[in-house]
Amino acid sequence: MATGSILIKDGTIVNRGERSVGDLLIRDGLIERVGGTIDVSADREIDASGCIVMPGIIDDQVHFREPGLTHKATIRTEARAAVAGGTTTFMEMPNTKPAALNQLLLEEKYRIGAETSVANYSFYMGAANDNLDEALRTDPRRVCGLKIFMGSSTGNMLVDNEKTLDALFAQSPLLIATHCEDEATIRHNAAVAREQWGTDIPVREHPNIRSAEGCLKSSTLAIELAKRHNTRLHILHISTADEVSLFRNDIPLAEKRITAEVCVHHLTFNADDYARLGNGIKCNPAIKAEHHRAALLPALLDDRFDVIATDHAPHTIEEKAQRDYFKAPGGLPLVQHSLDMMMRMEQDGKISLEKIVEKMCHAPAECFRVDRRGYLDEGMWADVVIYDPQTEWTVAKENILYKAGWSPLEGTTFRGRVRQTIVSGNIAYENLRINDAVRGERVLFDR
Repeated sequence: MATGSILIKDGTIVNRGERSVGDLLIRDGLIERVGGTIDVSADREIDASGCIVMPGIIDDQVHFREPGLTHKATIRTEARAAVAGGTTTFMEMPNTKPAALNQLLLEEKYRIGAETSVANYSFYMGAANDNLDEALRTDPRRVCGLKIFMGSSTGNMLVDNEKTLDALFAQSPLLIATHCEDEATIRHNAAVAREQWGTDIPVREHPNIRSAEGCLKSSTLAIELAKRHNTRLHILHISTADEVSLFRNDIPLAEKRITAEVCVHHLTFNADDYARLGNGIKCNPAIKAEHHRAALLPALLDDRFDVIATDHAPHTIEEKAQRDYFKAPGGLPLVQHSLDMMMRMEQDGKISLEKIVEKMCHAPAECFRVDRRGYLDEGMWADVVIYDPQTEWTVAKENILYKAGWSPLEGTTFRGRVRQTIVSGNIAYENLRINDAVRGERVLFDR
């Protein structure tokens, strides 16, 4: 935990749907005072005039690849990229090697996080057809959720046993987060494509193989199970117009038992972009036709979708370049650039700054009942981002911090950039430099 004090002066503070120019005082890792003029001495004073001061982003879905896949990424490297982009807390997925399918393996990831992560961290417990007892032993106060892959993204982690699924939904003490794509639908579509092209299937066929129909079928099943057992369900990375009607916006987020996440790449790209970016935007669920992309933002704005995340999923350039459709992996690196992508939408008049903060900071904290994070409130952990809205810069290999070293956004110029990121009261990133001495905190949950 941080010791000492930081006084942020004259920033535009964005919190709980409001903005105001004022000061913010941090002491011993916590926010002590917010708003107005604060005249005290502090160990460090930061002039934030002309800048946005917002809560740190909570990204509820990332893949940092450690252990076992560290040629792609590590918890250390991707956490560094995260804080450079304003993400102060991440929740990481269990499909590593070995997968986090028992308590010993799960706690090993927490050990690595404690030793190497500059950001705050939590790790999902994984579900499989044969680890029901281990999954149900997970401590809901100390672990963000139980991840169920109801689709073929992860091979041995696919949960397709109906009795196991029913038992997990009936008994899990944790929030259940699901990847929803119907396995039978994917296999059928893949077989049809293989008959026409063999293994050299063009990537433009990816949204036909991992189709909207498969997403809708699987999401519908997950919601049916959740309603049957009154399970706390969070469906990840919604990608289709067809699924929008599954979710409600007539009650407050705090009362919802079923919530939804949308990712920055599904809000940004459509199927026409495969011609330009190829496997660089191949991901699961697939980026689909424009009418699907166009339906996602309105559902986010009217609160049918609750959270914005990245599904940050790095692979090497060499892996992505494979011509064999079935060997070229799905996933793209995004955690360093998610706020920039959303701020571009704000500049284009598509979403307000207050809504971005709601969906990237407040709502993840509410959905997961994160302990004292996600807001700029007195007594909360000091996870704070200072964003300069005027600086122009271009994404290029020399400023990409992902271990894989590439981004589908290369060549894109953004107006606005994170200037400082404060993690649990420590300055973790400042003016393009990472403070590698900082260590994030294990996130706890009010359950």
